[in-house]
Amino acid sequence: MPRQIGDVVLEVHDLHTHIFTRWGVVRAVDGVNFYLRQGETLGIVGESGCGKTMTALSLLRLVPRPGGRIVQGKIVLEGENLLEKSDSEMRHIRGRRISMILQDPQTSLNPVFTIGNQLIEGIRIHHRQESYQALVRRAIDALKQVRVAAPERRVQNYPHQMSGGMKQRVVGAISISCEPRVIIADEPTTSLDVTIQAQYLRLLREIQEATGLALIFITHDFGIVAKMCDRVIVMYAGRVVESGPVRDIFNKPAHPYTQALLSSVPTLEERPERLYSIQGQPPALWDVPPGCRFAARCAYADDRCQQEYPPLFTVGDGHSADCWRLEDSWKNQ
Repeated sequence: MPRQIGDVVLEVHDLHTHIFTRWGVVRAVDGVNFYLRQGETLGIVGESGCGKTMTALSLLRLVPRPGGRIVQGKIVLEGENLLEKSDSEMRHIRGRRISMILQDPQTSLNPVFTIGNQLIEGIRIHHRQESYQALVRRAIDALKQVRVAAPERRVQNYPHQMSGGMKQRVVGAISISCEPRVIIADEPTTSLDVTIQAQYLRLLREIQEATGLALIFITHDFGIVAKMCDRVIVMYAGRVVESGPVRDIFNKPAHPYTQALLSSVPTLEERPERLYSIQGQPPALWDVPPGCRFAARCAYADDRCQQEYPPLFTVGDGHSADCWRLEDSWKNQ
């Protein structure tokens, strides 16, 4: 049964998140724009350090303090700008309306508390009027929803008593326990083997189909993007350089960086002597160049690329990219 994609539930406009250090200002997120619809899965891809996780933390107003600060933009969740909310109001929004599956269950679960304690801690914020027994029942139901066997016994276990795949399911249970409208999954399958990874992805898809939640999936794996996502945004050095439907991104990548990322994925059809890799390194985010940030590593770069950042060009229906090479084709549309 196909998923039903509904109205826009989350909009991000010109988001800037900076980290102020003694060496300078790190522009971790530098003018990011995207939207997310109900029941939709949006993929975010890019090299390590390009701003994917910092974008996700900005959506929940959890940027590292005191250095981190959201300096500009709007994060509109169901018509409300989260940047205008107080810390107290945000505590009631996190978990209930927007939640996050953190990257590594080994570090996101506290080893000295039971699984039940860590589930109930988040549930209690949104259901203070309920008894402890009712909160335990909610925790057990959340474990059942992510297919944890014997959940009545597992709520009494500590994290070290569970396998990596089971801990990842517990982290998922924490994120869905208060039935949020939006879930951000930050590389949730990185530490899992291939079999458990497939099971976990299938589980996320089943939960999404049953509840209609909107999902943001951060990953390095283009195979997961092809399997899970409806649309994808490609980030580089704190900016979105290309966005569009998954099929268009795979079949007609418009930005040289996206083309290079896809070329880095090995295929069964070809057996090259040496796998393709992108030469060079991303720019330092405290000293970004005035032009295109990929210019130093791009085979097509010219003087204008070095001096002026390109505007957003429309490539197709819902497909756009930041690259001067698209200017001529854009003018001819």
